[in-house]
Amino acid sequence: MIVEQMSLFDYSPKHIPLASRLRPKILDEFVGQEHLLGKGKILRQLIEKDQVSSMIFWGPPGVGKTTLAGIIAARTNADFINFSAVTSGIKEIKDVMKKAEDSQKMGVRTVLFIDEIHRFNKAQQDAFLPFVEKGSITLIGATTENPSFEVNAALLSRCRVFVLKTLGENDLIKLIENAISSPNGFGEQGVKISDTHIKTIAIFADGDARTALNTLEMVVLNSEISEDGFTVSDEIMEQCIGKKSLLYDKSGEEHYNMISALHKSMRNSDPDAAIYWMLRMLEGGENPLYIARRLIRFASEDVGMADSNALTVAVAAYQACHFLGVPECDVHLTHAVTYLAMAPKSNSLYVACENGKRSVRENGAQPVPLNLRNGVTKLMRELDYGKGYEYAHDTEEKLTHMQCMPEGMEEERYYYPTKQGNEIQAYERLMEIRKWKQEK
Repeated sequence: MIVEQMSLFDYSPKHIPLASRLRPKILDEFVGQEHLLGKGKILRQLIEKDQVSSMIFWGPPGVGKTTLAGIIAARTNADFINFSAVTSGIKEIKDVMKKAEDSQKMGVRTVLFIDEIHRFNKAQQDAFLPFVEKGSITLIGATTENPSFEVNAALLSRCRVFVLKTLGENDLIKLIENAISSPNGFGEQGVKISDTHIKTIAIFADGDARTALNTLEMVVLNSEISEDGFTVSDEIMEQCIGKKSLLYDKSGEEHYNMISALHKSMRNSDPDAAIYWMLRMLEGGENPLYIARRLIRFASEDVGMADSNALTVAVAAYQACHFLGVPECDVHLTHAVTYLAMAPKSNSLYVACENGKRSVRENGAQPVPLNLRNGVTKLMRELDYGKGYEYAHDTEEKLTHMQCMPEGMEEERYYYPTKQGNEIQAYERLMEIRKWKQEK
């Protein structure tokens, strides 16, 4: 039973936005989150059996956190109270807790939904803790922030965390098509829109159902009207989305073609081409964090020891994208792409990594040499753990003759430094080390 803020789940098609009119009321209407709500999955079972325990829904905007709360509200036999962290304070919390305790005495459970729970400060969150512990309330929180950092540890430990994922392109297409055909959407208004336009809106929404439906609503309401209904044109699409849609499929062949073009342009030290392909991906709706992750990989795989600062620049670009998001992070990605394209190139770390993996697979689990083991107990020392260990800092050269590879693998070599950029220093140093060990 819902006892407060009914308007959140009120489905009046005449007065509320498309996204709210189409908000699912039952689990079978819910799109996405199959890992939690598919047949037989744990969250679905808890909701269907009305056995919901205290939990946190963690995920990006527009993936269904509030919608799930609405579905629980419709199914539960408990009092369901919707509580906003934006507009409520300690006084409101105490009032709600008193109602919950009174209901508990009458044998009625209380489910308390807190939207944007991360906005509550520590004192406000602490106010819920004793009531959760006593079972006076079942707490359901929704947050876009990492609950490990934003929810008190004591409260978090008493809640199950369910991670909601960004909706896939196919999920969004399904939502858009339903909105076009549903009586609660545009089903009675004869909307004519191409599959390409539907896909463009899905890509533009970038995993956010609310954005997808709001964009569709704006596109339809600004389209040409005739006796047959609304006709969505390329011009209206471009005007409403605010930029020309580019041919880009984040999960298909074009996705891999463009990331390949970006990598190879940077590898070929062509900053202009690298910037172009990066911006093509970004303008096409690619997640900037995906691009930034690929730059981090490139920094070690293709620049490596030739300029170790490349990795620092790439990681900083990722952090900037995380802090700012689109569109502001475009200049940070441009910074990193340009730096990586202009940096001296060396793939010696990639080669070393692949050589090492091959060697591990071929040689199996070799035992650690006794001289490299720590003899921390009497028995270990009696078994020669640590015997023969040489402490490099005790020598003038900071080098010893000690063998660190497993027996039989003494001649294995993985790292072959180049003379590119700063890696020439690593090359010269390694040659000195190997010459010293040979002479000694």
